[in-house]
Amino acid sequence: MFNLTIQFILGLIYANAGEWLMHKYILHALGQNRRSFWAYHWHEHHAVCTQNAMLDPGYQSLMLTTWNAQTKELAVLAGIVLLHVPLLMLSPLFTGTVYASLMLYYYKHRKAHLNPVWAKRHLRWHYDHHLGGNRDANWCVTWPWFDYLMGTRIKSKTLE
Repeated sequence: MFNLTIQFILGLIYANAGEWLMHKYILHALGQNRRSFWAYHWHEHHAVCTQNAMLDPGYQSLMLTTWNAQTKELAVLAGIVLLHVPLLMLSPLFTGTVYASLMLYYYKHRKAHLNPVWAKRHLRWHYDHHLGGNRDANWCVTWPWFDYLMGTRIKSKTLE
């Protein structure tokens, strides 16, 4: 078993890397194909956010009775949780950190699309992703660490 501090730090790094990779290569690359399951991200979520200056009304209801961008996102997050269950016994703090990061991701992502003013102030990198004119940058939501590491944190000059 790894040292607990190392498990925690690796969990944060792993979660942020996963967020960056999933957003860039799955949600955007695969999501541009209208027949892909992942199309909801590009053709629903991004289209709505562009029309509504970051606001996505699909996040307003916590009643998860419709199949929309929010419920699809939650289904994906649940799948990620299930995929990591086998790691719980081997590395519980690592896995718990990943789970906590997933919850924080959902909380911040939902809040950003319900309160664009908050997003502009607290998740500027995600705000820039949607409204900064370059959808091929700023892949992180929770923290911009991997965007800085990979050189994809592009600050919008038009949104100052």
